Amino acid sequence: MALRDDLLASHEQFRRLAQEHSQYVTRLDAITSKPYLNDDDKIEEIRLKKLKLKVKDQMELIERSYRAQHQVA
Repeated sequence: MALRDDLLASHEQFRRLAQEHSQYVTRLDAITSKPYLNDDDKIEEIRLKKLKLKVKDQMELIERSYRAQHQVA
């Protein structure tokens, strides 16, 4: 977790991606908390899950790159 904290404090793109990821989680929670999902909700749920995963992958790429450059375990 320390690596993520360091990146959140020092890496603008990582911080932006983390905020974006958090927004997707919040929107997904709002959709999935409904007792019934209409077709539009289901489509939006799928779209948000894909976006969330894309952002998470980008964050992990930054983490790997940081580890490689700084020899962090």
